[in-house]
Amino acid sequence: MFPIPKSVLTPNTYAYESSPLVKPTGFREYDARWLLEKEINLMGIQALGMGLGTLIKEMGVKPEIVTGHDFRSYSASVKMALVSGLMAAGCKVHDIGLCITPMAYFAQFDLDVPCVAMVTASHNDNGWTGVKMGANRPLTFGPQEMTRLKEIVLGSKFNLGSGGSYVFVENFPDRYIADVNNRPKIKRKLKVVAACGNGTAGAFAPRVLEAIGCEVVPLDCELDHTFPRYNPNTEDMKMLHAMRDAVLVNNADVALGFDGDGDRCGVVDNEGEEIFADKVGVMLARDMSSLHKNATFVVDVKSTGLFLTDPVLKANGVKVDYWKTGHSYIKRRVNELGAVAGFEKSGHFFFNKPFGRGYDDGMIFALAVCDMLDRNPEKSMADLRKALPKTWGSPTMAPHCADEKKYGIVDSVVKHFEGMQKNGMRFCGQPIRDLVTVNGVRVTVEDGTWGLVRASSNKPELVVVVESPVSEARMREMFKSIDSVLKTYPDVGEYNQTI
Repeated sequence: MFPIPKSVLTPNTYAYESSPLVKPTGFREYDARWLLEKEINLMGIQALGMGLGTLIKEMGVKPEIVTGHDFRSYSASVKMALVSGLMAAGCKVHDIGLCITPMAYFAQFDLDVPCVAMVTASHNDNGWTGVKMGANRPLTFGPQEMTRLKEIVLGSKFNLGSGGSYVFVENFPDRYIADVNNRPKIKRKLKVVAACGNGTAGAFAPRVLEAIGCEVVPLDCELDHTFPRYNPNTEDMKMLHAMRDAVLVNNADVALGFDGDGDRCGVVDNEGEEIFADKVGVMLARDMSSLHKNATFVVDVKSTGLFLTDPVLKANGVKVDYWKTGHSYIKRRVNELGAVAGFEKSGHFFFNKPFGRGYDDGMIFALAVCDMLDRNPEKSMADLRKALPKTWGSPTMAPHCADEKKYGIVDSVVKHFEGMQKNGMRFCGQPIRDLVTVNGVRVTVEDGTWGLVRASSNKPELVVVVESPVSEARMREMFKSIDSVLKTYPDVGEYNQTI
């Protein structure tokens, strides 16, 4: 019998090499992430594979799965440990090799395989590893599946059996690139900076953009798992500033930046202005709703309030649904509502037919931006940005908070604001107009200024975002007001960045 995983083991000991290490907090709301060697070892990854194979059979899904890995020094080893566990559970594994996450999702359709397990830590710092999983394309696991997977793995409740097998699919990225580029070329001559932060997308993004007719200026597209300049994270200001500099130096039309596993994309316009992904979402919603009247869009609770107030979206009959942050949540909601697209402030974009297959794909998003510019030949990216009503918004800020503490603190903050609203109390100097509590709490006051507090699903952090349609001063006042609430909790630490 496979041993029951331990939550703590000391490296370089007999116990570490002979027992599975799996820290329970690595099972997140919609995927799994651990610090390799500190929170999980390769034997623990093997246990995860056996647990996933067990869950797939328990769900009544055909035990056949696609797997791939991102470009980190240890990801191939992690993947093969996962594969050994999946095979032990009787799964047929289709390995597509080094890839970006959207390629693994595409492979479910292209290879007609129901399940996926992509080994990636996405934009997390080096040292992290993880797996994005699904058993019902194009969806990925949510809390229910992740909770059950956690129970199976931590309890060593595996259903193992024969029938497992392995096949390597050669040159699969070429099939993905051919599919993405099976479309007309753009008519407009666009010079595009493709920024990849030395992550996995560097092997593919320039090829995708060149194939539709763009002149590409590569920026940090050489694969280097040490990430020598900055983390490939489209919300990281260092990456956005590098994109800004490249746009201005090269007189480019736009910079498109891809995260570590290629399922997110960030934008800098031709004037070097960093456009947060939710604002790009409003621009794309304007463009897409002009083609598809009365369209529905799903956006996460971190996103700008313009989705509800923008006059162009109103004129086009757009319906907007604010939903929980997280690629799995938005993906499911887009699928449930039959929405044209879903947008996350983090840069995950989900396109349904005719634009995509419902999953998040940074490459398809990049092509959508190019198409928007192509349909507006007289306007620059900066022109489209300036056409939006003005708001002042913060980047995503993340004060440290232990995984074991963060959800309890957020629950307490939600109750705090619910109590304030119930008692008619003012916040940030004004009455509370609205509370959205589908994912933490988003508090909006009378003048439309709002602030959000939620628990990060990926790291030991809280998430704070603020925005005002009135002024930068009001945005800063909202941040101070939100921060004053969080300062009452000793377990909430320093921010990764502030405004």
